[in-house]
Amino acid sequence: MQPVIAAFVLALGAWTVQFNEDAQTLTLTNADAKVQIAGRLSFHVGEEQWTVGAPRDAVASRLALLDPRGDAQGYLVFNTQGERLEALVYHRTRQFYNGTLSFNGDVTFRDDSFPCRTRAKVGERVLSLATGDADSETFDSLFAREEDLALRFDAANLRIVTKNAPDPAQYSVEVSGRIEEASEAVFSVEVDRDYFKNRWVPYYAPIDRKRCPRPMTGWMSWNVYFDKATAEDNLKEARVGKEFLQPFGCEIWSIESWQGGSDSLPVSNFDNLSLKANERQFPEGMKKLADDIRALGFRPGLWTAPFGTGSDEFYNQHKDWFLHDKDGKPMSTWNGKYTVDPSNDEVVDWLRHIHDVASHEWGYEFFKIDGMSGSGPGYCAHFFERPEVRAAFKNPDVKAPFERCVKALREGIGDDRVFLACQGHFTGPEARYADAARTGADIVHPNQPVKWSNVLQQAGRTLNQIFVNNIVFFSDPDTLLVNDLPLEEARVTTTIVALPGQQTFFGDFLTKTPPDRMKLLQQTLPVCDVRPGSLYPYFSNLPVWDLKVGRSFEDWDVVALFNWDDDDAEVGCSLEELGNPPGDYVAYEFWTNQYLGEIKEELKTNVPAHGVRLVALHKKQGTPQFLSDDRHVSQGAIDLKDSQWNDDDQSLAATFTLVEKNVTTARFLVPEGYKFERGESDANFSAELDDSGKLLAVRLSADKTGDYRVKLFFAK
Repeated sequence: MQPVIAAFVLALGAWTVQFNEDAQTLTLTNADAKVQIAGRLSFHVGEEQWTVGAPRDAVASRLALLDPRGDAQGYLVFNTQGERLEALVYHRTRQFYNGTLSFNGDVTFRDDSFPCRTRAKVGERVLSLATGDADSETFDSLFAREEDLALRFDAANLRIVTKNAPDPAQYSVEVSGRIEEASEAVFSVEVDRDYFKNRWVPYYAPIDRKRCPRPMTGWMSWNVYFDKATAEDNLKEARVGKEFLQPFGCEIWSIESWQGGSDSLPVSNFDNLSLKANERQFPEGMKKLADDIRALGFRPGLWTAPFGTGSDEFYNQHKDWFLHDKDGKPMSTWNGKYTVDPSNDEVVDWLRHIHDVASHEWGYEFFKIDGMSGSGPGYCAHFFERPEVRAAFKNPDVKAPFERCVKALREGIGDDRVFLACQGHFTGPEARYADAARTGADIVHPNQPVKWSNVLQQAGRTLNQIFVNNIVFFSDPDTLLVNDLPLEEARVTTTIVALPGQQTFFGDFLTKTPPDRMKLLQQTLPVCDVRPGSLYPYFSNLPVWDLKVGRSFEDWDVVALFNWDDDDAEVGCSLEELGNPPGDYVAYEFWTNQYLGEIKEELKTNVPAHGVRLVALHKKQGTPQFLSDDRHVSQGAIDLKDSQWNDDDQSLAATFTLVEKNVTTARFLVPEGYKFERGESDANFSAELDDSGKLLAVRLSADKTGDYRVKLFFAK
């Protein structure tokens, strides 16, 4: 931080306030938190500009509001509460002037921070999401993931803007308030340490991005094969996945229901602890299957449910490893008719051992470990907390029994493997040890197809827990299933899973997936690097989800308008609800390939029952501009690398990442006064105008995955 020479210096707890009257600059510094906010103060009464001055009397803790004659007509007072610094402006006496105090400054914070919202408002209808350097006029804070540190601003009028300039200034902040309104006459800034840990995530730890740099993508069998999939079934599906999904970014092939006795439910009857595979379904063993999966170019994954067993043989060999009630009867849970005693050191060592074998001898790289923090008492995080269960422990005084198990599981699979806690929750130790968590409920019930009620639940669980995604761990909403749903509902679940940047696993019969449904899966890959914009939970199904895309060449929104009801409806929101500044925008709908025209104040459209409309919203530029493409639901956020208009030759140049042998169709707006003439590209290229002459569809393809440039020429 640069030293500031100031005429006014005030030390208030953790904060130092410095003001330079000549330059009208204010600097707020919290040295302990390494935070500095420096900028210019101004005060206006109507069109008249006043000045802010150093104290004019014996009260040294306030600044004066000086009229053009130099008389002090009001004051700016600073005070603190903990690490909250508050600035209050007020009249000297009851004067009849209406003034506005403004502050425009630069914020020095953390390299890993991002703007967001930490204060919920009554009646919110929009889920806020962001990727890249994206801003919103609804954001009120900056958050640093590594330190769990929030810098929170509060003002009647507030705008935080990400700066492209290098450090030390990463953000600018603009605040203003009117002296005549008590609610606007105060603005504050607060260092909020342990933001998540103190509220929701007591085991807070940021995602280990060296081990797990992005949400996992893959396929698993259970939702259509249920417990009947064989090794060959898995490999048969993997061969289809290699052709149609792997080029787009599908990474993991995960095996479920492989243990002895696992060919029929319930899970409590499975042989979950002996490492014996079901010989009929997996006759060559689990190491051979991992090798076969890897040979197809996927990373092998494995499901386990290790908190109990259904094996009488294993139980009889290790009776003192299991819990018994006061009458000596074995305690049962979802995980097993015999449930492990987490206070027994031998049990914890065994959990570590069997996962070490599966990881380092068999070669599995992704572990979905089940039976953790589900909603029922049969899941072990709940079960181990019950007084009658703790009384049955070998060591009733053991602390954090569930955490002992979770820690051992991480140690067993190793620091170089991905750990998905199923069901995991941000309130428990999974947040410290796991890379991802199954936040969604089962998308199907056993031996049933996916239904609309399952999709609604998937949306609700996402909205409730998405605020920790890409911060504490990657959220898993359960598998994306599209084959058995009507098209509109299939689009809804695709949007729910993909738009917020969640872990994306597929579960349909790929061997039976038609091309149009396969394209839905492809349009989710790879997962876009999305973070939550509002860092708190929601408890109802919001109708609007807004992904703000920030790129060096342009910012835009991708807005999902959901109709959760059984009848067609008009769904929409205002630009203000989206946090967008006033102006003219242009909109394009992804699923129906429709140009929605210009938007001035409100985005709204008709949405069918159980449907969604996914709208790319761009500021109107007045020249030919990119609108959307069909490569990914994020409509350019994944694949559009650059887009530049050149006045000199009336051209628009864009760069796209293309997937081998896949056609991407990009759409451009040709506004009034322009005419498309020709185009050129280093990819396979064709272009076609619609009948109105306003929409230009450009089709691009290449034999090899990579970045390709297209240049479009226009005449006026």
